Amino acid sequence: MVMNTESLVGSDKVMDVRSVPCAIKHPAILKAWFNLAVGDYFILVNHHDPVPLRNQLEKFGAALSWEYLEAGPEIVRIKIQKLAPVAPMEMDNPCADH
Repeated sequence: MVMNTESLVGSDKVMDVRSVPCAIKHPAILKAWFNLAVGDYFILVNHHDPVPLRNQLEKFGAALSWEYLEAGPEIVRIKIQKLAPVAPMEMDNPCADH
């Protein structure tokens, strides 16, 4: 099945990735963040705390805001905001081997 990652962030600014296969989840989230306008955000919804994703995004330092809105145990909601312009870069995908 081919998944359209362009439409993962809804008009309500929610990006629910619970049903997204791991192999495309991180690249889709990173692309969505890179494509945000400065000051814009989305709410990431996942079934676990995405620590490896946070580690990847923290490479952008002060350009990133990561705020837990709900921290489980069954659902995690995180407000991910872009605070400064960044240039997209090649990132490792921790799910690539799955």
